[in-house]
Amino acid sequence: MPDPVALCPQSVMPKLTKQTNTQSTAQSIVQSTGSAIATPALGKKRRTFLKAGGTLLLSVFAPLSAHAMQILAVRVWPAADYTRVTLENDAELKATHFLVKDPNRLVVEIEGLTLNATLKELVAKIQTNDPYIKQVRVGQNRPNVVRMVFDLKAEINPQVFTLKPIGDYQHRLVFDLYPANPVDPITALIEKGEWHKEDTPVAAVPNAASANATNPNASSPKADKPLVADAKDTKDAKDRKDTKEIKDSKDVKEASPTNSQIRMITIALDPGHGGEDPGALGRAGSREKDVVLAIAKRLKAKLEQVPNMRVMLTRDGDYFVPLQTRVSKARGVQADLFVSIHADAFVEPTARGSSVFVLSEKGATSTAARWLAKKENDADLIGGINIKSQDRHLAGVLLDLSTTAQINDSMKLGKVVLKEIAGVNRLHKASVEQAGFAVLKAPDIPSILIESAFISNPEEEARLTDDGYQEELSEAIVKGIKKYFAKNPPMARGKIA
Repeated sequence: MPDPVALCPQSVMPKLTKQTNTQSTAQSIVQSTGSAIATPALGKKRRTFLKAGGTLLLSVFAPLSAHAMQILAVRVWPAADYTRVTLENDAELKATHFLVKDPNRLVVEIEGLTLNATLKELVAKIQTNDPYIKQVRVGQNRPNVVRMVFDLKAEINPQVFTLKPIGDYQHRLVFDLYPANPVDPITALIEKGEWHKEDTPVAAVPNAASANATNPNASSPKADKPLVADAKDTKDAKDRKDTKEIKDSKDVKEASPTNSQIRMITIALDPGHGGEDPGALGRAGSREKDVVLAIAKRLKAKLEQVPNMRVMLTRDGDYFVPLQTRVSKARGVQADLFVSIHADAFVEPTARGSSVFVLSEKGATSTAARWLAKKENDADLIGGINIKSQDRHLAGVLLDLSTTAQINDSMKLGKVVLKEIAGVNRLHKASVEQAGFAVLKAPDIPSILIESAFISNPEEEARLTDDGYQEELSEAIVKGIKKYFAKNPPMARGKIA
């Protein structure tokens, strides 16, 4: 019995023959209309026939234009979160799809398309380590219909949608292959983290009673989130300087470690852009999405060397994560901080310096901050989201619940981080700025956005791609985060359900 989802390739010759016949008809019309022009004595009636012939000629060629759609590029973005396949074309395509089991397959049929060499490249672009796609088969199923069959490694939940032209992209047809049974976010965090390894230093911590005595407004910690360790218990000599700074602070008091439970601090690091969205581009060819991912990975490694800290990356590879999903990921692991990392750009190559931003309830603190927030918020349009799958109600709730308390905590974090960055790079602004960044709208997580430097400035672009600068910048951010927690223990914040 034949496979019900076989490609069923058919010859495209019948279509070509039809086009040839159509063109012959058109040539006959041209010849007949030419005769009308050569005989002016025929008068007004012949001229009327000429107009009619021209109209018929246009109607003959119109269907040919409709069938001339071409695939311009194919791209595949594999990731543990989901695999995205993008077909870029010169016109909007109409596609239908269905799933087949035993074995698992996704079948896609695209109308108004003829198989070309670019589309065939998709077969070679499927990587062996792709979590969801084993291989893909592409063929001309019937005239003007291309069929693609994705042989799958696991059961998936597909989303198929189109994107309008924007920026450097023309029309895009997108296939997002999500796992049917996604991994629990906290389980994934534990599996990917380095903090749980045996060589990670672990310190005893004060119990709830002593901590609440220090901070009478503190809420009781959850059973699975014991208190944070006091820095004086750390055995790592590298942190002795930070320990002294914590002890000297009048806002932090000594507490005797009478409980061996560990209050893990969870930090969400958000490398901006990714996948279809490259972010800003440097003159030497550097891409913002690559630079900020490298910085985030360095920062993650450094933070996980600090006792009782664990880190979640909103993306750990080159793929796109919608802005709302970034916030949801942070909330899913009950993050204590959210740090989004970017590399700024401006039309003038002389612009330079690092900046730190937090959310604003009332409006941007400057025209530049407002412009930057709009640019970053447009990432969803460039990266490409399925509008139908977005929870508009949830987005509204996040906006409504963005409280003054969250913004105040974010300002405290932003100030100490900005002060530390000032020792590494010139500041674009000497104070923390505010604007309506969508990615900073977690109502219960202090959130900041760091513009590490201007990638549009040739000098700073070189620094951003330099290992030494990335190391110094990451170290500065770590110091700022430590100082923030020294004065603002995470247990003092109540979680919003």
